[in-house]
Amino acid sequence: MLNKSLSFILVISLSLSTGLAGTLPADTNENTRLAAPADLDGFFTAADAFFQLHVQAGLVNYKGISKNPASLDKLVEMIATADLSASNVNTKIAFYINAYNILTIKNIVRQWPMKSPLDDKGFFNVTQFKIAGEMLTLNDLEAKKLRPDPRVHFVLVCGAKGCPTIMNSAYMPGKVQAQLDMQTQKALDNPNFIRVDAASKKVLISEIFNWYEKDFTSKSGTVKAYINANRTEPIPEGYSIGYYTYDWSVNSQ
Repeated sequence: MLNKSLSFILVISLSLSTGLAGTLPADTNENTRLAAPADLDGFFTAADAFFQLHVQAGLVNYKGISKNPASLDKLVEMIATADLSASNVNTKIAFYINAYNILTIKNIVRQWPMKSPLDDKGFFNVTQFKIAGEMLTLNDLEAKKLRPDPRVHFVLVCGAKGCPTIMNSAYMPGKVQAQLDMQTQKALDNPNFIRVDAASKKVLISEIFNWYEKDFTSKSGTVKAYINANRTEPIPEGYSIGYYTYDWSVNSQ
């Protein structure tokens, strides 16, 4: 998300081991339910179970995960060794979105407790992860694999409260396009994300629209036009638009 020049590179070394093949058993024990098969279907199933277990009302249970990180570590391992060579576009999109959100959680959990992702100055553009065999930072993953589709800015959750809220389920290949549309409209309809003051005819929007302005304006022309095209109640003509300060405090339960 943030680009800062730093003089060192921190690489997280991930152990590479082969997962257990097959479908996940219905088991209430977290480690058993999330035992990682090697195939991508297994990754999506395991990721879905992980988000359902650890995300509530858009907030992440970092404390709980830090006490029992086995399921998270297995997902990180699966991300590292995934083979996308035979995958279609939607499978790759769903994989990379889930990978971004999982690795963001991993980056926070490994430093828990932390008050903000920005406490680690290399959080987004220095720390590297192995992702389907490539060494990438979170910024690399966003820029090289998912942008410039503007909808990705409503599904990539940077670990801060200023981000659009994280879903408590995984993005799935068969419905990722619908999920992207749904999360985009959900964010743009959220009065905390798009703050409309009818009395003063002013609208305050997230700094995301400033940082990634070209993504939003390349087809729509203006940020306002993009918002109105994807919002249930359009911003009226004559309303001024400004930016509120991004909340970088960690999105913890």
